[in-house]
Amino acid sequence: MLQINKTQSGFTLVELMIALVLGLIVAGGVVQIFVQGRQSYRIDQQVARMQDEARFALDEISSDLRMASYLGESLLPATVTQTAGLAVGVDCGPAGQANWVLGLSDAVTSDINTLTTVDNATAGTAAAAYSCIDGGEMTPNTDVVSVKRVMGGVTAPANVQNGLIYIRSNGVLAAMYQGPVPVAMAGPFSDREYQPRVYYIRNFSDTPGDGIPALCRKTLAAGAPPNMATECIARGIEDMQLEFGLDTDGDGIPNQYLTDPTLVQLQQVVTARVFLLARTQDIDIQHTDNRTYQVSNAPAYTPGDNFHRRLYSITVGVYNRRNLQRLLGI
Repeated sequence: MLQINKTQSGFTLVELMIALVLGLIVAGGVVQIFVQGRQSYRIDQQVARMQDEARFALDEISSDLRMASYLGESLLPATVTQTAGLAVGVDCGPAGQANWVLGLSDAVTSDINTLTTVDNATAGTAAAAYSCIDGGEMTPNTDVVSVKRVMGGVTAPANVQNGLIYIRSNGVLAAMYQGPVPVAMAGPFSDREYQPRVYYIRNFSDTPGDGIPALCRKTLAAGAPPNMATECIARGIEDMQLEFGLDTDGDGIPNQYLTDPTLVQLQQVVTARVFLLARTQDIDIQHTDNRTYQVSNAPAYTPGDNFHRRLYSITVGVYNRRNLQRLLGI
């Protein structure tokens, strides 16, 4: 009689354990690749955001520096008069110079003050030069720069806003006034919004102690009277340094660069170099920044933390200052 062997073969326990281990190894590798890819994507996002913040900051500062001393059709700051009673509530200048933010020349020396700076400022030196800066918010050993100018676009008389400051000029006469009441002047004339700004590095971005530095500026806000208000434009900016190119022989080309020019020397500025040190806003635990940064004449800085950093710079022409030199024969 024929007998059929019904014995079935299968995996042994050892074979199953080997298969399980191999599966875990493959799965672990997939998970590791996923985690690393996600981490890399997150860091790339942070660096891209840092670059966007820095580029926007450079664009804003460069635009103001290029337009420093631009007052519309008026030829010289000395030709701009102020209407009676024009004043600000919260000012932003040195002690003893009331309504400094509206003045276009130094009350003591009579030098044009539409471009001023403090090199490697401390809480004390920043507040002494610009009273609207609270020493407690100032990041030490960073530069401060102020620019006084009017906006490039002309404001139609019907669009003059209540509480803002304007300069009206017909090419011969110029007057600073507060809207909506214009100053009487023979036409044709143009009205441009007056916009002084003071740039500095604040040691927090949104709330004190949040640990995120920011590039901020004090700007003139509408009001009765108008006041200097704070506007932060770029998060993660740790340092700002400036170097000013002076034209000492009148050919329109800088002959030397100074980091700490006096107000008299600033009359000869035709270019400016701006350096910004930016960092990511979140840490990367797999990265340690042990590089030493030497930004212009600022103290050497070795962070030793887990943020990514980049140094950005730009050189801009301060065209209106060069035009003033020619007019004044400097």
